[in-house]
Amino acid sequence: MSGPQNVTYAAAVFDEAMHEAYESALVKIPSMLGEPHPLYIGGQEFLSPTQFETWSPIDTSIRIGIFQNATVEQVHHAIARSGQEYGKWGRIRWQDRVAAHRKVADVLDGQRFLLSALITYEIGKTRAEAVAEVAESIDMIRYYCDLYERNGGYVTRMEPGEPGQVTRSVLKPYGVWAVISPFNFPVSLAVGMMAAVLLTGNTAVFKPTSESPLSGLKLYQAFLQGGVPPGALQFVTGPGRVFGEAIVSHTGISGIAFTGSRDAGNWLHQNFTARQPYGKPVVLELGSKNPVIVTEHADIKKAVAGITRSAFGYGGQKCSATSRVYVQESIMSAFAAALMREVMALKTGDPRERMTDLGPGINAAAVARFRAVIAEAKAAGATILCGGEVLTGNIFDRGNYMSATVITGLPPDHRLEKEELFVPFLIVETYAGFEDALQRANATDFGLTAGLFSENADEVARFFDRIESGVCYANREGGATTGAWPGSQPFCGWKASGISGKGAGGPYYLLSFVREQAQTWAG
Repeated sequence: MSGPQNVTYAAAVFDEAMHEAYESALVKIPSMLGEPHPLYIGGQEFLSPTQFETWSPIDTSIRIGIFQNATVEQVHHAIARSGQEYGKWGRIRWQDRVAAHRKVADVLDGQRFLLSALITYEIGKTRAEAVAEVAESIDMIRYYCDLYERNGGYVTRMEPGEPGQVTRSVLKPYGVWAVISPFNFPVSLAVGMMAAVLLTGNTAVFKPTSESPLSGLKLYQAFLQGGVPPGALQFVTGPGRVFGEAIVSHTGISGIAFTGSRDAGNWLHQNFTARQPYGKPVVLELGSKNPVIVTEHADIKKAVAGITRSAFGYGGQKCSATSRVYVQESIMSAFAAALMREVMALKTGDPRERMTDLGPGINAAAVARFRAVIAEAKAAGATILCGGEVLTGNIFDRGNYMSATVITGLPPDHRLEKEELFVPFLIVETYAGFEDALQRANATDFGLTAGLFSENADEVARFFDRIESGVCYANREGGATTGAWPGSQPFCGWKASGISGKGAGGPYYLLSFVREQAQTWAG
């Protein structure tokens, strides 16, 4: 796999040339903002009866753009257009689809810093986080192309059933997929689903979240520039419920790929499988409540660095964010002191600025949720070790800024220990024995990522054996629970965090988008 490797929030090293490239791109973004944008169906522009506006969370006076509220009829038209193209795109040589996707990766590579700067404006990511996301997207596509090639397009010669027969197993596409992406990784999570759908010969109707439609539009355009036919990929925007109703009831949809909230994902799955009679696939990634265990055998400095980066990278607005930490009683005092120093040193502010560590929340609803969570924690008797404030003054008054918050002393099994919050809010509690820590780490419906800090090999082995999460890290200073990379850490949710059992960026993910056909030729 070519391209930059293992670029994470923790490890993204900016030399001066990279800072200059990002800042050069940053000044170009305002001229791209505020414009109206159509739907694209079969490469043609369509307008809807109503539109919606999006605004930057950095400064809510900055209008990102005006987008269409697609109607049910327009979504159905997009499905039909993808259905027409499926007969062509799904039957071309798989080598040609690989070549097109490698060109898509090259297009994104050429736009690396412009896309990163747009991500900063649209969703408030710092430059390190934004550049890492685009780098991950490029490597994701290249990894899938290499994987598809290594597997020979998933055509496997089988043993003949009878003398003279030629038999083989061929993995073939399903048809038209709906692809729905979230705000927090508007390029990389969309790429992960779209590239898998299209590379394997399916076609797609792509709807980005309404919080980041402009990044989604630029991604759609990059796929077409790389050589994906306009009929194979449609771009629609608008309310999730309208789109959801349109796709779950339409027989032309062969599968759904969705990353987002558990409630929305469950609704899609339940309604699609209830209304479609043939067991069509649904690929879901639905967030988590990710734990980290710190034992008395941990390197505290390493643990504090990894936890801070994973808890507060992009303000905790990641499905992989560290949200609860269980620390062995004997080291709690030393660990808490070191953690407070690290967290309080974070610089919260405008993510366009070079030294900012923590930018804004995505919208006013995130701020309201943060206020409610702080009030609930206090009412439950928790102690706020640091943070707990909505920030005011200067740019803080124009955006959605919250302080990095750490609390302790919640009652056992409190709601806040079990439910995903998507705000900069970290729970730290103590435990006595390692078995207790494992039980508390697993005591949630979710199971996406989990971390351990221990220099004891037996504890590491027990952690990997017992933890109920799909992505597990031990002693990872670069990110206790975040920073999975294509080809290195397949991003697979267990329990309520996912449904396919095959992680994005891993060796089995493409198999979710194809079905097997046994072919026998009796010559």
